[in-house]
Amino acid sequence: MARAIHSRRQAMRRLHVLGFAAALTACGGGGGDAPTVVADAQATALHADSDSAQARDDRGPRGVFNRLPDFVVEGSVRSTDYDGSSDDLLTAGLGKSGLASAAAPAFANALAPTAAELRRFAIYNNYRALVDMTADGGYGTLYGPNVAVDGTVTNGEGRIAGTEVLAYSRGADGGASSQNVVLMVQVPVGFDPRRPCIVTATSSGSRSVYGAISTGEWGLKRGCAVAYTDKGTGAAPHDLMNDSVPLIDGTRAGAAAAGDAAQFRAPLDAAQLAAFNSATPNRFAFKHAHSQRNPEKDWGRFTLQAIAFAYWVLNDRYGIHLPQGRVLRSIRPANTLVIASSISNGGHAALAAAELDGDRLIDGVAVSEPSVELPPDAGVAVRRGGVVRPSGKTLYDYTTLANLLQSCASQSAQVADAPGKAFVVAAFAANRCASLKAKGVLGADTLAGQADEALALLAQNGWEPESAALHASLAAFEVASAVSVTYANALSRASVADALCGYSFAAAPAPGYTVAPLDNLSLALMAATGNGVPPSSNVQLVNNLSPGLPLRDLVSFSPSTLRQDLNVDGALCLRGLLTGSDASALALQRGIRETLRNGNLQRKPAIIVHGRADALIPVNHSSRPYTALNKRVEGRHSQLSYIEVTNAQHFDSFIGLPTLLGGYDTRYIPLHVYLNRALDAMWDHLRHGKPLPESQVVRTVPRGGTPGAAPAITQANVPPIARRPAAENAIRMQGDTLLVPD
Repeated sequence: MARAIHSRRQAMRRLHVLGFAAALTACGGGGGDAPTVVADAQATALHADSDSAQARDDRGPRGVFNRLPDFVVEGSVRSTDYDGSSDDLLTAGLGKSGLASAAAPAFANALAPTAAELRRFAIYNNYRALVDMTADGGYGTLYGPNVAVDGTVTNGEGRIAGTEVLAYSRGADGGASSQNVVLMVQVPVGFDPRRPCIVTATSSGSRSVYGAISTGEWGLKRGCAVAYTDKGTGAAPHDLMNDSVPLIDGTRAGAAAAGDAAQFRAPLDAAQLAAFNSATPNRFAFKHAHSQRNPEKDWGRFTLQAIAFAYWVLNDRYGIHLPQGRVLRSIRPANTLVIASSISNGGHAALAAAELDGDRLIDGVAVSEPSVELPPDAGVAVRRGGVVRPSGKTLYDYTTLANLLQSCASQSAQVADAPGKAFVVAAFAANRCASLKAKGVLGADTLAGQADEALALLAQNGWEPESAALHASLAAFEVASAVSVTYANALSRASVADALCGYSFAAAPAPGYTVAPLDNLSLALMAATGNGVPPSSNVQLVNNLSPGLPLRDLVSFSPSTLRQDLNVDGALCLRGLLTGSDASALALQRGIRETLRNGNLQRKPAIIVHGRADALIPVNHSSRPYTALNKRVEGRHSQLSYIEVTNAQHFDSFIGLPTLLGGYDTRYIPLHVYLNRALDAMWDHLRHGKPLPESQVVRTVPRGGTPGAAPAITQANVPPIARRPAAENAIRMQGDTLLVPD
């Protein structure tokens, strides 16, 4: 089938070339008004003929002439060329060595950084946030800028010259004001307009548009244009007290001066803002949490917009330029290979885009650990070995449960050697256990029993046994609480002024942990350092309801218990929104329904890779049931392969922190290796007609050794994805149940 598609595209490409040659001949290389009209008319006719001959293969954008998409905000487009030496697309001029260096890029004046300086720092931080940057962990040998697309390890720095184009999208929800979603296209100098390709790299988490730069790397090395979007989230906040906002390039301006050019401004009028600042000074609003647009519902649409914008950028550069400024599209869906990719919720966005792809822009999908949301009535089951696993909870459901239980579970003797456990405040975790007992969530009477019970509840609710050792580090770094608060606000379309469940975002430094003005340096650099989900860049979660005065959530007191129990009241409030009946709860439940996927990838070839040990996005609530749903919906037409990787989890960057998180290095391998291999397999399938690998468990080999000093990784630790796995590794469907081997 893939060979047939490839051959048909080759024929269509020849048809286009003939049409373009005729159009150019008619133009005669110049001329006045009359020849231009004739040339345009002939070109239109030629393409109308070819369109009718290839109706099945021309998947839009369908316009003959290159026009800026309607969703792009007028005047927001900006283009920059990078020479591949002093600056570049992938490493911002830092190269492989600079990205790996512990010494961050310098600023002429860090309190007033330039757009170029912020871009360089954003690429530095976002690349490092998603992969293990240590040589022993595989950087520079298994992956990295110096590793060629065929896996050859070079002595180069991996800089890639090309052009980068930024713009705002108005959004996709029809709101009265522009959503100012950031779109970006990178076109490497190696792009071949005769064999065009596009790869998407939608940002992961709530990061900036550079949030999936390590995924875009694969596309740039292939010579593909890479289409990015921040999907309506973003790293930098609206500083409500000083009324300053981020711009598209990460620099900041006063909200009034920025006007419609603000990347994000909280939807408060002047009176509301003044009242809010008077009551709760020094707070921040973040776009994912506080845009009141529920951006997750449109992540797939934003990814499709990024692709459409890429077509405009490419044709503006490589199209047939006619007189009077018209440009005839030479790069079209009929002759362009498009792969949708990314990781985490960026991977969710890629799957959502494939489901929504009515214009057939996407040829294939290759994603890692997607936070895909399933409907409650999916009608599928998951069985690992001989045991049916709880499956299919929404992200908000399982994350608020993790937020409730993980800190208590971290105190179980069963996970005494868990990486990062030393960073859990044991007294606060013990108080959380006691408060959960008092609230009727747990039944055991002793701390040891309560911790074991909390750990067991996580397992009973779908976390795999391999995830147990990860709960402590996620609790220590407030991961579940951060995600729960941001998603609660986003899904319910809450205003920052609502302080949903008593939470707000502010600086709350030691030793008192009370709310204070944020230091100017952190704010100035936050577009490059932030992840968009506080705690981040010295902005903390704050418990407004802590008795006496607001405190940093981590050290605050719960009103109902008067204990420092990691704010059990806030955690229960967030959890309660899932089933509650007040206005906020009902709004959140509507918001969740808007994000659910249907499993219909429209027969597109797809590969999902996921780490079995993932404790942030458990496989039982994401990739496993989504695979089953796709097989149920598409039946024999499904082309989805699911690759489950043992000894892999969500945060590759944690593996690269051996002095802080010793034990990650000995236990876990980098999942990023398998995303790259999935992309390679999808490329070979679409470009060369090779079969996709069948669904399987890939059994990796941990590095072992001493925590914090694991031996260097080798290829033996990360075996390849098999074309046809051994029977004991095969993942298959039986009726509506996905069977996963132990």
